[in-house]
Amino acid sequence: MPTTSIDNPENSNLRRLSFILKACVFATGCAAIVTEYTLATLASYLLGDSILQWTIVISLMLFSMGLGSRYSRKYKVRLLDCFVLIEFGLSFLCTFSAMFCFWISAYTIHFDLVVYGITCMIGFMTGLEIPLITRINQTYESLRKNISSVMEYDYYGGLLGGALFAFVLLPFCGLTYTPVIIGSLNLVVASLILWQFPDHLEQPRIFKIQFTILLLVSGMAFAVANPIVLYGEQNKYKDKIVYQEQTRYQKIVVTQWKDDFWLFLNGSTQFSTYDEERYHEPLVHPAMGLIEERNNILLLGGGDGLAAREILKYSDVESLTLVDLDPAMTRLAQEDKIFLNINQGSLNDPRVSVVNKEAYQFIKESGDLYDAIIIDLPDPKSVSLSLLYSLGFYKMVEKHLKPFGVIVTQSTSPLYSSKAFLCIKKTMQAAGFSIMSYQNSVPSMGQWGWQLGVKQKVMSPGLLKQKLMKHKLHNIQTRFFNRDAMVSMMHFGKGLFEKEGEVELSTQFNHNILKYYRQGSFFSQFS
Repeated sequence: MPTTSIDNPENSNLRRLSFILKACVFATGCAAIVTEYTLATLASYLLGDSILQWTIVISLMLFSMGLGSRYSRKYKVRLLDCFVLIEFGLSFLCTFSAMFCFWISAYTIHFDLVVYGITCMIGFMTGLEIPLITRINQTYESLRKNISSVMEYDYYGGLLGGALFAFVLLPFCGLTYTPVIIGSLNLVVASLILWQFPDHLEQPRIFKIQFTILLLVSGMAFAVANPIVLYGEQNKYKDKIVYQEQTRYQKIVVTQWKDDFWLFLNGSTQFSTYDEERYHEPLVHPAMGLIEERNNILLLGGGDGLAAREILKYSDVESLTLVDLDPAMTRLAQEDKIFLNINQGSLNDPRVSVVNKEAYQFIKESGDLYDAIIIDLPDPKSVSLSLLYSLGFYKMVEKHLKPFGVIVTQSTSPLYSSKAFLCIKKTMQAAGFSIMSYQNSVPSMGQWGWQLGVKQKVMSPGLLKQKLMKHKLHNIQTRFFNRDAMVSMMHFGKGLFEKEGEVELSTQFNHNILKYYRQGSFFSQFS
């Protein structure tokens, strides 16, 4: 194809057409990166193990794009026609990707193959775009500028797409409508070609008919997206979904069965009103009963307000700081009628300060000292979460405890993730704590464990155990926890602590806790 330079400022029409092509590249770059992130997030949500799923999806996407780029050389004529058809195909696939994945998840456990298959198809078609646009644009721009400018606009579009996904699309549109919006963007790109390059297309009228049909389909997709996704979700959770929200950080789902409610974050059970007291009372009351002063309490996690409810039962608590990353979660706990009934309005108590911040960052920056630090964070199922179970983290926590202060943390399941449980204990001991381990059976979650610690220079493990054996509740009303329960929870069967010698510390640079957690039983995936 002969090359015509647009370096001449008089050739405004050629510059305009070239700019339109690069605007298309910008839009497709934006759409491609959002599609990658959407599919990776979707795979993480449906299949679990976010690091693995992001790795697989993005790798498959890039590999398929490479195949698409290679295949593009087979197109020798009618390049604009091919590009329009590709945008039509991407529009359809992107629009219905999430809907189809949620729908198929209701019928088969092998929907991972569906997610990966859609990823490959979208990746292949995306890989066709840049080579075709580059070859088309060589008619309007000199070779010196053509390749660099096309890639430049594609990368700029990728930057915008990443920002849009993180700060706008995922938090406000969720996995339900983000794919539909991206599919519509591909349709907009096709429309630019149809209306700006009609003379360069073989059959523009047919393309416009196809465009109209796809436009109607996209409009219909906005109407049916939520019911289809909800259908798949409903099948996943079995019980009636009464609330769901995709936030910037996680998918929040609340289900109901008879008079009981369940909270799920990214598919993992957080609590059930059927038995949540068997978790939250042992988390809070052993620590609160040990300290003489309760002026200043720190709660890391627990955005649902249930642990805060138990803490506030102590009338001498002057200040409770609750740190939870997701403002949507704490807002739900403060405003939703279901949560207000469960947590008794704990987060609206004037003694409570809610801070929406990452726990590690909060501890690093805080200058306050606390009588008790209660940690109710998610399991160490990712690198970022494993930092909250590291030696460096516990050393920072130790510095924020008053001399006779107490720390307690949930410690996964001693049954399903025994090495992870022991790793947390060993790491806390290395940070300067005398540790007492205890456990309880929570029917909706399985066997669960905690680690309670005091500064080693203040109390030995033996003395700590004696004090817990004599635990007093100070007239605190509970539904499950009492002195007998405390005594029983400190007893473990044979075999667990014999494994302690096999376990290494978890640090910021050696995430052993993540390794041990993943080595746990299959059932630990659902914790």
